[in-house]
Amino acid sequence: MTLEPLARPARLRPGARVAVVAPSGPVPAERMERGLELLRGWDLDPVVAPHALDTHPELGHLAGADEDRARDLQEAWCDPSVDAVLCARGGYGAHRMVDLLDWSAMRAAGPKVFVGYSDITVLHEAFALRAGFSTLHGPMVATEVFLKDAATQQALRSTLFEPESVQVLGLEAAAALVPGTARGITYGGCASLLAADAGTPRARTSARGGLLVLEDTGEEPYRLDGILTRLRRTGAFEGVSGVVCGSWEACGPYEGVRAVLADRLGGLGIPVVEELGFGHGPTALTVPLGVPVVLDAPAGGGRCTLTAQVPALI
Repeated sequence: MTLEPLARPARLRPGARVAVVAPSGPVPAERMERGLELLRGWDLDPVVAPHALDTHPELGHLAGADEDRARDLQEAWCDPSVDAVLCARGGYGAHRMVDLLDWSAMRAAGPKVFVGYSDITVLHEAFALRAGFSTLHGPMVATEVFLKDAATQQALRSTLFEPESVQVLGLEAAAALVPGTARGITYGGCASLLAADAGTPRARTSARGGLLVLEDTGEEPYRLDGILTRLRRTGAFEGVSGVVCGSWEACGPYEGVRAVLADRLGGLGIPVVEELGFGHGPTALTVPLGVPVVLDAPAGGGRCTLTAQVPALI
């Protein structure tokens, strides 16, 4: 089966109500409040989900019980007064709650803006496969990159309100690991989460016609080698038209990371771009998932770009 464009949500307007949820790790209250103030400065009306500041009593790496985190997300999604659902942070835990969501009810509620990355990759894949909705791989409300980096803030704000203005993505550092041009439907996210999802009952079984978005954090080159090898062995790259890589923050010296990327991705016979500027790095551009794009990776040091063929939001 060839990937097709997914249903896009409506763009936000001034005064839009946005719910902030914590599907994964616990959220520092002070960072949450700073993120909310930024959203209020954009003339949005942020509402914190009931359990978004919880911490699991026994498992401190989780933002509350699995059932509570799932309930927060589902109730926000199915609330007709909520225009967008923004994640507070990643961490770990989305795999534990994704199957607790009523995907039939969420699909019936229709598409909404959904933003996150890192552990939220599990939910991006679920929204694509179980609901048919496009989502945004972008910064989260209580993360340092959102709170501190002006380029990250502006990329998300423009995507939410004026998506036509940010259809061409790519920092100056972006470079062709394998030159070429590719067209496809964006999907993907954090490489280790995609590998962890592979082989599970609801996982993606075909990526034909897809353009894979990849990044990660804290994975040394040998672990990254294992992650990409698992994805290759499960057939995750079969039919993929191109790969665009973001940041590999804290994944060891970049020379070692690049060597792994070249070894594991370079022989696929498709264009591969590195350092486009999304993910866990110092700048986190907002990348729409589930939309048709063109990846340009010119040889000889020309600027590499990822161009959405339609605005991320309608």
